[in-house]
Amino acid sequence: MKKILLILSIFLFSSGVKAQKFAYVDSQFILNNIPEYKEAQKELDNLSYQWQEDIETAYQNIDKLYRAYQTDKVLLTDKMRQAREDEIIQKEKEVKDLQQKRFGAEGDLYKKQEELIRPIQNLIYNTIQEYAKEARYGVIFDKSSDLLMLYADDNLDKSEKILDRLGYNY
Repeated sequence: MKKILLILSIFLFSSGVKAQKFAYVDSQFILNNIPEYKEAQKELDNLSYQWQEDIETAYQNIDKLYRAYQTDKVLLTDKMRQAREDEIIQKEKEVKDLQQKRFGAEGDLYKKQEELIRPIQNLIYNTIQEYAKEARYGVIFDKSSDLLMLYADDNLDKSEKILDRLGYNY
């Protein structure tokens, strides 16, 4: 609801000042047509897959330790039982920490994504800004974002022009 009010206020404000030109781009379309983005995404997918495999293997090892503990439990002294339980708990904590380190909000995957994807996104953003200034657009929307577009005239889609400016032929 807030987005609709924001859009309406932009339209009302801009129509009162002077006629504004509007356009939109599809940033996902642009990204999908940039080979460096596809390579970066593939690298991120491979890293994610490998890290997930490592974590699953660690959990399988913990499961083996737990099953061995369950089998041996009746033969162990209280001290030995406590030591094995502590070992299993410690290993679970280590794997959870590793999982957080790899996939957490500020984890390795996020950092790698920032390293590989952010420069491409910044290049696109800067190119859109330059294009908007040169073509005198008051507002350029992103079709692939959360912004709700009830109707979009294909003539207003400037995604291909942005790709051309970036040096990629669609």
